[in-house]
Amino acid sequence: MKYIAEFRSKEGARHLAQEIKKAAETGRTYNIMEFCGGHTHAIFRYGVQDLVPDNVKFIHGPGCPVCVLPVPRIDNAIQLAKDHDAILCTYADMMRVPASKKQSLIKAKAEGADIRMVYSTQDALRIARDNPARQVVFFAIGFETTTPPTAVALKQAKAEALENFSVFCNHVLTPSAMRHILQQPQDGDGDPVIIDGFLGPSHVSSIIGSKPYEVFAREFGKPVVIAGFEPLDVMQSTLMMIRQINEGRCQVENEYTRVVTPEGNQKAQRLVHEVLELRDSFEWRGLGWVPESALQIRPEFAAFDAEKRFKLIRSTGRDVKGCACPEILRGSKRPTDCKLFGTVCTPDNPQGSCMVSSEGSCAAYWSYGRFRMERDQLANPSQKQQPEGTI
Repeated sequence: MKYIAEFRSKEGARHLAQEIKKAAETGRTYNIMEFCGGHTHAIFRYGVQDLVPDNVKFIHGPGCPVCVLPVPRIDNAIQLAKDHDAILCTYADMMRVPASKKQSLIKAKAEGADIRMVYSTQDALRIARDNPARQVVFFAIGFETTTPPTAVALKQAKAEALENFSVFCNHVLTPSAMRHILQQPQDGDGDPVIIDGFLGPSHVSSIIGSKPYEVFAREFGKPVVIAGFEPLDVMQSTLMMIRQINEGRCQVENEYTRVVTPEGNQKAQRLVHEVLELRDSFEWRGLGWVPESALQIRPEFAAFDAEKRFKLIRSTGRDVKGCACPEILRGSKRPTDCKLFGTVCTPDNPQGSCMVSSEGSCAAYWSYGRFRMERDQLANPSQKQQPEGTI
């Protein structure tokens, strides 16, 4: 297949649904974590959950770059703009994520802080060049996919001796989070989070390749299937996962071969390694402190490290009381298990990061009507409905 339409074919979806139904053995449950928030949205947008048997369960993982950033780091970003009079450049998704004291970047902007939405690191560099009398900070977030552009920006800033530009680095690493989930598979109440295998992320894997996932098959006995973002990608990957589980195999399989290779993008990897290095530990929303799970700026580029330049002190801010985003990111709760979801917490008035981001689980439930479907099914169990956008 070559074109997007082919990966959204109703006929293809029906065929894969039949194959999945045949493969899924009665009497057992298949708990598959889709690590990436992009997969969560694909599952809900196209109604994939309703095309597979009830014993095939998708567990929503922490692969939403905005969602996993903890409150203290957002507080620090607001401090940069408010207390240090810096121009803070950020991606749009970050603007409405709740911080402590009912704050957010967009509220701080409304109160006079100079916070600007940008499309790329190059926009932030341009703003620094255009405002030589002001300090400009790029709020760098994301998994391995968005890390190379940050490395490029730091190299450019150093080459240009752009003394008013720095980066607040919050880049996190996918394999470290997966390992942490498997090593601590219980939520705060002690309820087990059972995971039979992972759907590996698409864009991240295009950078790091498929090899870094081999440890999960070898040491943890958990199969990984790297999946594309289209509905038929997700369904084919689910079928591959079910067959592995049935056969007792634990391997890394690559459904997304049109983009992902075993080695990944080695040029991008070298670039990142040149500019950034591992942190000893980093705090994730929902996962807590995870060892070697994030990157920091190397000493050679320390002059462009906002944490060092402004001597940032970690805040003590925490999540909104009652918000279940931490449990949702761990996979121990679904959005509809949160008492705030759909009442106090809506896209117009988000109380947690999972409702804000375009990759957040709560946003997926709200956008594609799954919460309404689950509510209506409770009222009428005999009637199985389909969410909006079903293929």
